Amino acid sequence: MTEDALRDRLEQLRATRGFLLPHHGALAAGAPGLHDAYLAMYRELTVAPRVLSPLDRECVWLAILVVAREGIGTHHLELFRQHGGTDALATALITLAGMAPSLDALAFSRTHWAGQLAALDPAAAYDHAVAALRPPLPEATAELALLAAHAARHATDGVAHHLRRAYALGVDEAAMVEALSYIIWPCGVNAFVSACETWHALMQAGAVTPSPRFKVWADMGGLGAFAPGAGAQVGGFQTEENRE
Repeated sequence: MTEDALRDRLEQLRATRGFLLPHHGALAAGAPGLHDAYLAMYRELTVAPRVLSPLDRECVWLAILVVAREGIGTHHLELFRQHGGTDALATALITLAGMAPSLDALAFSRTHWAGQLAALDPAAAYDHAVAALRPPLPEATAELALLAAHAARHATDGVAHHLRRAYALGVDEAAMVEALSYIIWPCGVNAFVSACETWHALMQAGAVTPSPRFKVWADMGGLGAFAPGAGAQVGGFQTEENRE
């Protein structure tokens, strides 16, 4: 790619998005193939419509940004406003995201002080707090936002709690995938892997009942990291182009 073509590429990206983050220059100049893949992934993950409404999508994003302490995500606040987000909705989301770790604190207290706090039910106490803070958010939106918030924290118990609640509410599993997948961008794919591991374990344990489509995944055994000595060899992903 010539210098002029590179400059045109970056200026076009700036014009399309309305701003340009510095890493695009590094990727476009030093790894253009990776930059192409990056842009395609970004479009599919964060721009292309999936299941959530535009407002619900930005509600989830706002909760993730609070937990991840991602102040750079100001464009999500603009989109939140454009799609009908209000001060009241923002306040509820920010407060809920901030109180998400209280589930850990309640579980800690129950574990260590059961003799002194015999009546403490961590899940019930947490749900009571969520119910008090949730309005004016719809219940399903709050569940998805908190599911993503706990996943962004690598909080396995919180992920499991909100997966169970989402299934109880009848939330579309594709919406759960969408909400969880957004953490890939600010928190890394391993946070998403961990959340999906928790989800898979819940399905296999019968704690939630998957739809027929998701049962295909639920019924798959042997999922997990490479296990030395298990007889398998590490290989790359095959594509249609290199599959023999």
